[in-house]
Amino acid sequence: MKKVNSLKGKIKVPGDKSISHRGIMFGSISEGITELDGFLNGADCISTMNCFKHMGINISHENEHVIIHGKGLHGLNAPLETLDVGNSGTTTRLISGILSGQTFSSTLNGDASIQARPMKRIMTPLRLMGADIVSEKNNDCAPLLISPVKQGLKGIHYDSPVASAQVKSCILLAGLYADDKTTVTEPVLSRNHTELMLRGFGADVTSKGTTATIAPNPSLSGQKIFVPGDISSAAYFIVAGAICQHSDLLIENVNTNPTRAGIISVALSMGASLELLNKRNVSGEEVCDLHVKTSDLHGCEIKGDIIPTLIDEIPIICVMAACAKGDTIISDASELKVKESNRIDTVIENLKAMGVSCEAKEDGMIIHGQSNEKGHDFFYGAQIKTYMDHRIAMSFAIASLCATGETTLDHPECVDISYPEFYKTLTSISNK
Repeated sequence: MKKVNSLKGKIKVPGDKSISHRGIMFGSISEGITELDGFLNGADCISTMNCFKHMGINISHENEHVIIHGKGLHGLNAPLETLDVGNSGTTTRLISGILSGQTFSSTLNGDASIQARPMKRIMTPLRLMGADIVSEKNNDCAPLLISPVKQGLKGIHYDSPVASAQVKSCILLAGLYADDKTTVTEPVLSRNHTELMLRGFGADVTSKGTTATIAPNPSLSGQKIFVPGDISSAAYFIVAGAICQHSDLLIENVNTNPTRAGIISVALSMGASLELLNKRNVSGEEVCDLHVKTSDLHGCEIKGDIIPTLIDEIPIICVMAACAKGDTIISDASELKVKESNRIDTVIENLKAMGVSCEAKEDGMIIHGQSNEKGHDFFYGAQIKTYMDHRIAMSFAIASLCATGETTLDHPECVDISYPEFYKTLTSISNK
């Protein structure tokens, strides 16, 4: 990959990954038909789909249109084999909540990355609810064996030590099968797609501040859901448009749910020329078109409550920070250590390989940004180690657009996890 002269055009990014996962899950445990338009055809979401197919759910899938024939809250069948979650932490953690309330046993397993990711954060609250969930290797990681409990699950109030939508969603989904209301309080509000979507399906979900409560045994009904573009995928092009010379991009139909849109706040605070156009509401989510142009960027401090709203975007934010004037300091982001890779270490390693002055912190990083009138010539082409992490691969593909010389990614195909058409989209707007 090489430096480009400009980026120009109008694009659409794939459907929201979080909503695509949840649409499959919630449609499967609802009565009747659920239709998803704009479904993300990434490997993670396909893993979720296949898990529910193995539990007897009839799902038809053509391009970005999915039809789910739901069988109700208690309609899943015992799988005849281990449920393969692939590389998907969302699948693993959310489906564990649903499986904990079933009358059959199931085993969850995935690839080497999943087998190293921490599952104690969901196992602890599920066990407090009475669930029988065991790490087969006794290391608090997958494979997980989930067995039925005769007495059923009990409602609890759980004070989560981490602000994690996956943890919160797992507990709320288990709460569907509990004997009383289930409540989760987070230290900071995480993304709220589960609360919004379950409410749309008919669940009794209430939210106040950082606390969400769900009532058990609702009557869920199939829905028609239009899946907006994923802001995590749009983030790469927000940054690309801001850091590349002579650029002018329109990114259409992007989900700007406030619990997800921290990248927009940070980009604006760094001086990005970014406009939010045609604001509207789609299937309960805030959506707009994003217009971004070449920008004069400056560093900033990123910490506190905004971190959960942009945790997946921090690698590409670091690329933007490298192209800004002054320092950018990121704190309170230790969650980065338990993603598909340790994203503190992988970001710093690869930025240094490209000639950027930066350093890791225990809970984040410091990027010493640089800029000059000729462009970002301090960025040098390098061999990037992706560690099979899709967000690392896409972030450094964007960095290569400003780099002198050639940049190579060791596993470019890992972007298929969330954005199979990423390179095609990038080529379509690039003028070399």
